[in-house]
Amino acid sequence: MRRPEHRGWAALWGARGKWVTLAVALLLSALALAFGGAAAVNTDPAAALPKGAESATVTRLSRELPSGQALPALVVYSRAGGLTEQDKAAIGADAARVAALAMGGRMPPPVYAGDVALLTVPLSGTLPIAELTGTVGEIRAEVRDGLPSGARAEVTGGAGFKVDLAAVFQDADLTLLAVTAGVVALLLLITYRSPWLWLVPLSVIGLADQVAAKVVAILTRVTGLTVDDSTLGITSVLVFGAGTNYALLLIARYREQLRHHDDRHAAMTGAVRSAAPAILASSATVTLALATLSFAASPFTRGIGLAGAIGIVTAVAYALLVLPAAMVIFGRGLFWPFAPKVGQDDPSRTGPWSRAGHFVARRPVLMTVLSVGLLAVLAAGGIGLRSGLAQTEQFRDPVEAIAGQQTLSRAFPADSGRPAVIITGTAAAEQVRAAAASIPAKPRVTIVERTPRHTRVEAVLGLEPGTPESFAAIRQLRAAVHAVPGASAVVGGPEASDLDDRDAAARDQRLIIPLVLGVVLLVLLVLLRSLVAAVTLVLTVVASFAAAFGASWFAFTHFFGFPALDLDVPLLSFLFLVALGVDYNIFLTTRAREETPRLGTRQGIVAALAVTGGVITSAGVLLAAVFAVLGVLPLITLTQIGVIVGFGVLLDTLLVRSVLVPALVTLLGDRFWWPGTPQAAAGDAEQKEAGLAYR
Repeated sequence: MRRPEHRGWAALWGARGKWVTLAVALLLSALALAFGGAAAVNTDPAAALPKGAESATVTRLSRELPSGQALPALVVYSRAGGLTEQDKAAIGADAARVAALAMGGRMPPPVYAGDVALLTVPLSGTLPIAELTGTVGEIRAEVRDGLPSGARAEVTGGAGFKVDLAAVFQDADLTLLAVTAGVVALLLLITYRSPWLWLVPLSVIGLADQVAAKVVAILTRVTGLTVDDSTLGITSVLVFGAGTNYALLLIARYREQLRHHDDRHAAMTGAVRSAAPAILASSATVTLALATLSFAASPFTRGIGLAGAIGIVTAVAYALLVLPAAMVIFGRGLFWPFAPKVGQDDPSRTGPWSRAGHFVARRPVLMTVLSVGLLAVLAAGGIGLRSGLAQTEQFRDPVEAIAGQQTLSRAFPADSGRPAVIITGTAAAEQVRAAAASIPAKPRVTIVERTPRHTRVEAVLGLEPGTPESFAAIRQLRAAVHAVPGASAVVGGPEASDLDDRDAAARDQRLIIPLVLGVVLLVLLVLLRSLVAAVTLVLTVVASFAAAFGASWFAFTHFFGFPALDLDVPLLSFLFLVALGVDYNIFLTTRAREETPRLGTRQGIVAALAVTGGVITSAGVLLAAVFAVLGVLPLITLTQIGVIVGFGVLLDTLLVRSVLVPALVTLLGDRFWWPGTPQAAAGDAEQKEAGLAYR
């Protein structure tokens, strides 16, 4: 007859079942790694624009025009004091040589203005990124070869920016993975003080990360999911961060159970039974929150939502199914030199977190006031927040495309390399041109291409890109051309695309932030069966986000020198911080539910803090460090997400979960569990797990 603790799911890590579990997991993982392939990157420019955006319509209609297939590389020549005749001769020679690389072998002649010359090299917009990188590299080499001393040549434009952005992510996945794995390994080693214990969770979560990446890759080919390198990087960070958090909680429970059971398989059964509800609730919160991003207008945001949800589901599956089987293989010796023994007292019951809990419980009003006051002061740092980075502000380190754009704007109109593009019916082209030229900005409007059906009109606004004046001019331009009868005119181009991105980001924030809060509240209600507890915990994580957001914006402006937040940063950092931050409250309050029937609410939260304080703090520090790893990539967007989420997790771990929540629970007492009762909240679980609940 089977032992009771080896029935059902427990058989997965039983004496024989653990080998089967690991064999099946390794086989499925090997199949995913062997046949998953690489992620398909959608090179269609319209696919990167918000769903239904007018600029996306312009991009699609432009394909019907010969010029719509072009992606320009702009070569900008300059010399302090002005270009010489020798320089101009070299530029003419460059134009003759570079023409061989241009689409169709033809290109317009150089244009001179002040001390700057502009050479436009049209390239095919359908070139794969590897081929485009090679072509732009050839252009850069050609225009510098033989250039007179003192003259400069820089390649910018759509092609230059695309290539420089791709260079940021060259080998970035390996760098990000290596740094993330190194950070996790170091913190696990410090946490467990064992020469080999850290290898087991790191190996399991590392395998989960690779499998999740392959599943995402398959979906990009099967469903048309749009991802880029930054999406894959964020997904990897989520898998390592969340997966390691779940592993830390499970291992902590397993260590406790080894003090009550001689049989390691029975100990793991008790650990999984007690840890699984919190881990499943935590992962469900993050997964459902990420799923709300499917309602976003931004393809980038939608891609992160689906890819991140896949990563979290994969991480929790490996943490609850594969990790227990891997852990029990090695027995107690895995914890050497601090292996737990049967009958050994739990040192956390009288450790520093126990003393911290009693300190907070004796002064709940003072601790609440001080915590809320500190959070309010940090949140005030967000005053004067600005969002929306121009194309030239995306990189933390200067790249050639940015330098070239800045040189170009010295002599030509600020947006000369980024004209507004109007696609209209050919029959109404002249009326559209006149309407576009009539707006207050008085742009230079030119008809550049006609077909029997459509005509392309370009408008150089002469305004600094990314400014309120420039966006206002785009709105006026759209209103003017839309009013032309029968024209069906639409306005796109780089500046219009930026405006559509802004509008989509604002719409997504208004829609998705309430959805995320609703998801978190619903999961907490189901888990804790307490309205007061759920609302209280949601309010604390929102306060934590506000404080982290304000403090980070203060740091960005005063220390980092960032001009603004990227458009996607507020929504993504809110989602990650609220969904992941509530994890620690879930870990704490589910343990409080177990302790409350025996000790009462006030002492129950102190006991819960005592036994979870160490593992949650380790998990929080680790998660913050993992998000900080995003800073190894020189993109301001990822740096901003990493700083906000990393600081917010630390704030949530060290202040909100350790001080504010225990103080609030102490103040509320048994009302914290309303409309339930503390005894009913955990009594059923205690009876069901007789002998397995922690003492």
